[in-house]
Amino acid sequence: MKLTKTAVLAAALALSCATITLHAAPANAITLMDILRGGKKKEPKREELPGVQTGAVMPNAEVRQEAKPLPRVIGPRYYTYKADALKRVATDKLADPVVTSSISADIAPAGDSGVRAAFASVNVRTTPDAAKAVETFYAGHKKLVWVEGTGINEKAKAAIAVLADAAAVGLDPWDYAVQIPSDSFDSADMNARYSELATFEIALSSAVATYVQDAVRGRIDPNRISGYHDFKRKDVNLVAALKNVALSGNVKGYLESRSPANAEFQALKAELARLRAETEGGDRVVIAENTLLRPGQSSPELANIVKGVVKHGSDALKTDHSVTIASYAGTPEYTPELVALVEAFQKENGLKPDGVVGKASIRKLVGGDSVADKIAKLEVALEQARWLPVDLGARHVFINQPAFMVYYHEGGAEKFSMRTVVGSKSNQTYFFEDRIQTVEVNPYWGVPQSIIINEMLPKLRNDPSYLDRMGYEVAVGGRAVPSSSVNWSGSTAGVSVRQPPSGDNALGELKILFPNSHAIYMHDTPSKSFFKKDMRALSHGCVRLAEPRKMAAAVLGVSEADVGKEIAAGRNKALSVKADIPIYIAYFTAWPNKNGTVEYFDDVYGRDDYMRKAFAATRSARQVQG
Repeated sequence: MKLTKTAVLAAALALSCATITLHAAPANAITLMDILRGGKKKEPKREELPGVQTGAVMPNAEVRQEAKPLPRVIGPRYYTYKADALKRVATDKLADPVVTSSISADIAPAGDSGVRAAFASVNVRTTPDAAKAVETFYAGHKKLVWVEGTGINEKAKAAIAVLADAAAVGLDPWDYAVQIPSDSFDSADMNARYSELATFEIALSSAVATYVQDAVRGRIDPNRISGYHDFKRKDVNLVAALKNVALSGNVKGYLESRSPANAEFQALKAELARLRAETEGGDRVVIAENTLLRPGQSSPELANIVKGVVKHGSDALKTDHSVTIASYAGTPEYTPELVALVEAFQKENGLKPDGVVGKASIRKLVGGDSVADKIAKLEVALEQARWLPVDLGARHVFINQPAFMVYYHEGGAEKFSMRTVVGSKSNQTYFFEDRIQTVEVNPYWGVPQSIIINEMLPKLRNDPSYLDRMGYEVAVGGRAVPSSSVNWSGSTAGVSVRQPPSGDNALGELKILFPNSHAIYMHDTPSKSFFKKDMRALSHGCVRLAEPRKMAAAVLGVSEADVGKEIAAGRNKALSVKADIPIYIAYFTAWPNKNGTVEYFDDVYGRDDYMRKAFAATRSARQVQG
């Protein structure tokens, strides 16, 4: 069936950008025209074009080529997370007489060969980076940090307290657990005591080094999660950290300062503490499953419903209905006054204000996700926040994919936000950071190979002139050719397709570029209706903006009217962004808004599940005893 121009354009506009791995087998170049004509007719001599095999022009859309398997392009994949195996700290050098003569002065003032033997026999296993740092540190420091006389010192107690409270910043305390020497010991067997203290010294330094590294850059290597993650891991000088600890008079303060100090991380941390306190204190709203309450009815769950309104309603709502709230005595009758209270709560939360308490209302009344689910999201968010710079920049753009929103910050504050459309689950947007460089008005849309192969090729094999009719430009090896001249049963490796600037262009009026290997960018779209949807994971990977002129003006430092003039000129033009503006194409299911209140979002790509599997793999690897 021949497609109308409107139908084909609708299909094209539903596409965006993606970068993927090509798995396409070349097919032979024999055309079906020869077979249908009963023999091969003499054709005008054609120049062979690089990248594809060329065949005869096939103007008749109804003529079909011989059926051949269509190639497919697939996207990145998720991995089974593999954590680093532990490594034994090499303490052989610490058994050297020159080294232990200094160390033994702390443990055994008169010196003792037992100290040397104790360090030689230490068997502590830790992460590879921490092991290397501990070995390097003690080779140069030659003094004990955590041991004084025949016991542990106050510095050690302060460090242990911070490590034990690692969960407060989203880390796992078990990753840093050490065996603490007992206060009592057999003075007749000092060799045993030396061994205990030597093991503790190395174990605590190893735990501190691991903690510092985890606090700065996170436990999880994002690039081992999936091909959609793209981060350069932060470098952490662990030897310098151990030196700082050794010299510091405030070990607690130093270790706590290793976690990010930015407002976003601190808001997540505070929310985690609040929810854990709420769980312990039992201050949760619980409404019985399958509760359905209509006006005029009664229910024993009404007291919990009112509690939910009070706990999760705004101050303005509670002020407006203060008399109703104050006079409610916990009775089950759903009176008109209580109906009005619930209706106000529903309206405030974007629900139909009908007073009927069903599943949607209950989810808002109990605070959305369960407390346990929120805590799990916060733990993931705190880990992922460590992948980003500590300072996001006074001026930056932040896209949060699960929220389907983009936020523009300037002068250290959020200036505006807008709705976005991000990649679908099968064409996911990546998680990475970059720098905005260019705004291109009246853009060409360079069709990605993935879309050429997965979306266009089936049509082109039936109708090679399809792109010509639709106004697309086709090139082979950089040379412009008619779409109808390409044998689309051949390889498309050397073929490029682009859509010229127009009112129907899939990128709309403009695109905002931050060049990256994933070909992800922000852009306009003619498909404005998508922004009205709540779930907006609908593109092929790029980020569509609800108000593209506003964002372009902000990053260029000009007015929207100035952007409009450039567009009205009708020419394809690249406008350079002069300012240094980082952009974070992020993925957080828990993230604070501009007021510091943490909001929660659905895990549209299921990435939090992979993060939790990575946590489990890391915990398992780190608890292996050597």
